[in-house]
Amino acid sequence: MFVFVCAGCGARLTNPLSQVELPAHAHQKYGNGIQLPVLMESGTFAVEPERWGHPWRRWEEVGPEEAAARGIHAPVHAVSDGPPGAIVTAPGDIRGTVLVPEDAGGYCCGLDWGEGPNMACEACGLPVANRIDDCSLWQAVWLDPDAVHRLPAADADAAVLSWMELLEEETATPPIVPITGWGSLLGLDHWWSWSPQWEAAAGRALAHLLAASDGRPVTVPHGLVADVFQRALDALLPGVQPARRAALDGPGLPAPDRDTDMVIVPTHPQTGELWSPAGPAASAYPVPLPFGVWKWMAFPRPHLRLPVSGTMPGGVLRDDPPAPRPHRLFRADPGTFQHTLVRLRAVRSPWLREILEDLTHHMRAGLF
Repeated sequence: MFVFVCAGCGARLTNPLSQVELPAHAHQKYGNGIQLPVLMESGTFAVEPERWGHPWRRWEEVGPEEAAARGIHAPVHAVSDGPPGAIVTAPGDIRGTVLVPEDAGGYCCGLDWGEGPNMACEACGLPVANRIDDCSLWQAVWLDPDAVHRLPAADADAAVLSWMELLEEETATPPIVPITGWGSLLGLDHWWSWSPQWEAAAGRALAHLLAASDGRPVTVPHGLVADVFQRALDALLPGVQPARRAALDGPGLPAPDRDTDMVIVPTHPQTGELWSPAGPAASAYPVPLPFGVWKWMAFPRPHLRLPVSGTMPGGVLRDDPPAPRPHRLFRADPGTFQHTLVRLRAVRSPWLREILEDLTHHMRAGLF
């Protein structure tokens, strides 16, 4: 485990923390006026390996050559000139800091990135972090990697679980969750919707599926996997050529068939490592999903009926209330999709570049 201290005076700024995978939804902006929960679990931190945050430079200023050197292979609105290695953790794990209101942006419903750090070391005043809690953003504290040092903590680090241990212990991420928003005259709004985490995970995975398709149609397994991916794949890819086949693979599942071209596999929630296919599908293109999302896809849970007593005979099960259902078809998160696709070299293909250029149209059509 580690603690983070101020680079200026050495004051302690966090609780002891264990490093985990950076969530796929770390930079997601979801809807409008939505209350999103805390990004990171208590006691954990993750590192953004790329440059992120203020200052930002427009694409016209950066140019394709410099962007490609940073791993960005298609035009984006802006490129970050912030330092790589930003550290994200839960707000409740932060210690010894004060908010700097004059440097805080946002204020629609909270704080956003603004023009730079909005939290300072309480001991010496050095700007050290950004507190994020505005509407439609995941609540988090992002530590400036140039303003903090990471030191080993006396606490023992959490053991890295094996894939089978994860399968037994790790909680699956449900695809449908209650969403809360601001703005109703009657108070808070609540409704059931597709999980923002699932939409971000699908945005990243869909970019990989398209990149691995070579412009041919792609089929995925029936059921929940098809609910998430097939509609977008059918709309974005031609349907006249022999299809490529994607299958689920991972711990506890039988090995895919030899004719599998892509495998949808989990990432390790502690290390970020991809599950490595074995057997006939060892050479298939791996498409990453966060472990919790993958686990629910691979082992979906049925809606559980509730036991009742009283006027109904004992032991009779009822299915009232019915399972909650979203009011719309599934849509992958467009921001995560774009963020992923522009970092894949395959996006240089004209047909993939056209999908990016038409992203707003695809959003209006309900694909994203």
